[in-house]
This record gives sequence, C-alpha cells and structure tokens, in this order.
Amino acid sequence: MPTYEYACKKCGNQFEVWQSANEEPVKRCVVKGCRGTVQKVFHPVGIIFKGSGWHITDYSRNGNGGESKSETAEKTEKTEKAEKKKDEAVATAKTSTEE
Repeated sequence: MPTYEYACKKCGNQFEVWQSANEEPVKRCVVKGCRGTVQKVFHPVGIIFKGSGWHITDYSRNGNGGESKSETAEKTEKTEKAEKKKDEAVATAKTSTEE
C-alpha cells in the first residue's frame, strides 16, 4: 500500500498517511483542534536510465545518428577504398581502350 503525503491549508502541517489507492483521500487535518482542509503533496520522481545507453545511440552530439567515432572512421575508410577501386577500374578501362 502506498504512502501519501498531505499538507493542511490552514495550519501548514504536513503528514503522511499509509492507505490503499481505493480508499477515499483524507479531507481534514489530523492535528487536534485544527481540522483544516488538506491537499495531497506531489513530489517529482527521479528517473535513472541504466543499460547500454539509449541517449548515446539516439541523441549523440556528433550528429551522425548515434554512430561512434570509430564507426564513422570505418565508413569513411570503406568509402575511400570503394572510390579508389572505381578510379583504378576507370584508369584500366581507359588504358585498354587506348591500345
């Protein structure tokens, strides 16, 4: 069962109540003699993302869709090799047509 925190609007007292989610929320202050209206107090919840790093793969700073520097270098190297092979093939084709 969850614990809910309430704050009195009249006296400012804050208190916790351990109650079921199905129960009716507390409406009056528990301080003897006050009996002012109360309101639930909500706190922000801290979120911790653990694991292999969704942030790194989805929101990288280097702007290449989450690729690491080594992956980018590898792709560049492959592109350069492909261009070099293409240039060699063109040079070979020119040489064979000139003869």
